[in-house]
Amino acid sequence: MRIFVSIVFMLVCIGLTAIVLMQEGKSAGLGAIQGAADTYWGKNKGHSMEGMMIKITRVLAVLFFVLSVVLNMKLF
Repeated sequence: MRIFVSIVFMLVCIGLTAIVLMQEGKSAGLGAIQGAADTYWGKNKGHSMEGMMIKITRVLAVLFFVLSVVLNMKLF
């Protein structure tokens, strides 16, 4: 069982690293000064690819935390 949880943990780590590296930065640059950040895609990020990546990041982060705790409890 410990080997299975360790393999899932490694896959979550790789997935989390890949998703975080694919995301765009939060800095809006000089466009935010002029209000350019208030576009359709800026308001509807939850329905875009960026919004989906943020949700996947949250799920993988929670899985990472839970699996870390389970692996360190020495239940197996």
